[in-house]
Amino acid sequence: MAEYSNEQRKRNTVVVRGVVQGVGFRPFVFRLAHENGLTGFIGNNTDGVTIEIEGAEPRLQEFLSRLRSDAPPMARIDSVAVADLAPTGESEFRIVTSQVLGQVSTGIPADAATCPDCLRELLDPDDRRYRYPFINCTNCGPRFTITRRIPYDRPQTSMAVFPMCPQCQAEYDDPLNRRFHAQPNACPVCGPKVWLVDTAGHDIPAADPIVACIDRLVAGEIIAIKGIGGFHLAVDATNESAVMRLRERKHRYGKPLAVMVRDTGAARELCELTPDEEALMQTTARPIVLARARHDNGIAPSTTPGIP
Repeated sequence: MAEYSNEQRKRNTVVVRGVVQGVGFRPFVFRLAHENGLTGFIGNNTDGVTIEIEGAEPRLQEFLSRLRSDAPPMARIDSVAVADLAPTGESEFRIVTSQVLGQVSTGIPADAATCPDCLRELLDPDDRRYRYPFINCTNCGPRFTITRRIPYDRPQTSMAVFPMCPQCQAEYDDPLNRRFHAQPNACPVCGPKVWLVDTAGHDIPAADPIVACIDRLVAGEIIAIKGIGGFHLAVDATNESAVMRLRERKHRYGKPLAVMVRDTGAARELCELTPDEEALMQTTARPIVLARARHDNGIAPSTTPGIP
């Protein structure tokens, strides 16, 4: 890192407001500061994030420009307020402990669908997170539904009860790792686990609860899947009697039910998708998308009664 005397250095305080917590913003700023040879610190607070940044004037301008242009994809910057400070001559850039001050005015993003990098790990038999259902990184995973209070830090989320194993902690501490300061970071060794229970709450022995769940769905059973945002009632969408049984138990006789698919390729086999509909399906929200059904696509008629 280049050395400058205090006379050659400038220091700014930068307050960034918007959706800047839970989106990998602090790791992004950390790397941006290092790329530009700048020192200082960044921390979360109830307004958003506060940065103190110090270094040569041209590097500071580059930093401030890229702060907006290169922000993480899940971030939304509403405002950036910059003020001058006296240089301190410190020698490194740090992520500091969050501050809880005053009324909360920052936002937490919605949960984001699993990113391509995590999906590759999820399906790689040689990866330590192979088929781990709670896989995530700074670009994806739970946010809003695990947050108990602001600022967004692990102790303020439901992940606080899961201390990270040495491998997960090393990822969390590594500025070059995409899980650097990823608050929900976990793996099969240290993170949440899945299990299967009956309607009375008694454990159902299963070597692999997910496989057992799939077997029961295929057999026509209704499964209540407890996720980070509540319970998700699931049945086999190709099984007419199972869908009708779910409707009867929910007293939901007309409203259409959403059909889950693995990817857009599977969706194309069921529906006539437009380019806009395909694009929507691949956003981080992975929303329910209304599309025109293909004739004889195998989906039970009572899934969307009277609706094309």
